[in-house]
Amino acid sequence: MPELRVMPAPADANVYGDVFGGWIMAQVDIAGSLPATRRANGRVATVAVNSFVFKNPVFVGDLLSFYADIIKVGNTSITVNVEVYAERNRLQACTVKVTEATLTYVATGPDRKPRQVPPLETLL
Repeated sequence: MPELRVMPAPADANVYGDVFGGWIMAQVDIAGSLPATRRANGRVATVAVNSFVFKNPVFVGDLLSFYADIIKVGNTSITVNVEVYAERNRLQACTVKVTEATLTYVATGPDRKPRQVPPLETLL
């Protein structure tokens, strides 16, 4: 299941109809933060964009699906891989991988300082 599904609007694109990379990056950050927040059992903050590759352009009207998987858990950090697919020409069911990224989040407390990621057994 995708973590996030969204369709970019004209305000998210340049005059040629290509969606801004920064808009895509923001959506990737949101999608990646969702499993990180669940695993941290609370607040997280983005501390690094380890890699970010735009593989194909995104257009207004594409339906984007963001898939996010945790690939590493440290003492206070959680690293997430995000892949983004665009459904184009939905009547013809054309799906294209448009972006992949790896981001690292840190679990933070109410004081916004790093805190330990809880062990899995405490989350069950």
